[in-house]
Amino acid sequence: MPSINLPNPDRTISPYTLTGTPIPFVQHKASDFNRIAYAAAHVVADPLASNDPWLTPAIDWDTTLKFRHRLWDLGLGVAEAMDTAQRGMGLGWPEAQELIRRAQAEARTRDDSLIAYGAGTDHLQPGPDVTIDQIIAAYEEQVGFVEGEGGRVILMASRALAAAAKTPDDYAKVYSHILGQVKQPVVMHWLGEMFDPALAGYWGHENHDSAMDVCLDVIAANADKVDGIKISLLSAEKEIAMRRRLPASVKMYTGDDFNYAELISGDERGYSHALLGIFDAIAPAASAALAALGKGDEKNFFTLLEPTVPLSRHIFAAPTRFYKTGVVFLAYLNGLQDHFQMIGGQQSTRSVQHLAELFRLADKARVLSDPELAVKRMNAVLNVNSVLA
Repeated sequence: MPSINLPNPDRTISPYTLTGTPIPFVQHKASDFNRIAYAAAHVVADPLASNDPWLTPAIDWDTTLKFRHRLWDLGLGVAEAMDTAQRGMGLGWPEAQELIRRAQAEARTRDDSLIAYGAGTDHLQPGPDVTIDQIIAAYEEQVGFVEGEGGRVILMASRALAAAAKTPDDYAKVYSHILGQVKQPVVMHWLGEMFDPALAGYWGHENHDSAMDVCLDVIAANADKVDGIKISLLSAEKEIAMRRRLPASVKMYTGDDFNYAELISGDERGYSHALLGIFDAIAPAASAALAALGKGDEKNFFTLLEPTVPLSRHIFAAPTRFYKTGVVFLAYLNGLQDHFQMIGGQQSTRSVQHLAELFRLADKARVLSDPELAVKRMNAVLNVNSVLA
């Protein structure tokens, strides 16, 4: 196995010899799984565009869409235009619309393309003068666009609503209005403040347990319009507590990138499906593990998936909102894109030390598909950062 000199937390540099045997890429169908599994997919920047990356995103559409087909080939669904695609951190609503149009066109070329699209209010700038009616109208615009393209909606949390709502009743009013109009059941999305600080106090409460009561009341009142809910609170206990209180027809989609293995496996009272950003980065491992679980082989499920959890916890470490950098870095190491550039210049949000530890953990998790290529590309990143080992 190849070796590479990597920086250590004490500022020394020492050799690291890779040990992980890559998990092979094996095609699967979603029907091979007994869980529904969406990977929230990233977008690939165009590094040769003449633009100001902090201000104007430039997207490599061909490579971005090719990555969606890779996820479908593995049996995974695509959660499109979500926070993993840098929604609200480089990807604006105009670019999201184009992404949705293009992804839906690709999805129509296949009979196995599970896909759903984020619809929120990110084109409405939060502010003291924003009204609840304006927020409803913003949701209607984005939901209408997704449905107009023939897509299924993931109803994203709203920064504008978090800023404007005075009471939990404001949340109930907005969600009940939108859910009453959708053409088919949606996946709701409760994104915690660790992912987006602007969403603190969502559902009208700083306390997650009290917020959960409000969210569950909204779901219960509109259960026929809710396929499921994804919660991203990074707490297995809170997710399980909510999962056990959902109406029987409503699914829980784990968004817990710290505890997904145990939550997907479940317990004697139920389990979670998945809608995870980490599945973008570890797609072959996730696919193989889900296929094993589909065959009733829980031991192999954990053997394949548990080693990815330390990697995921590192990628999603605080500030959690910068996790997209680790996702894109792994795509670069694995040859799925030719550069380590991101829209919004977000490749700069993590340190060289963070990336070096990510490399070690990815090797241990067996998700470096070509170790020789990964070493070459890691060295390129070290060199450009003047870490000449």
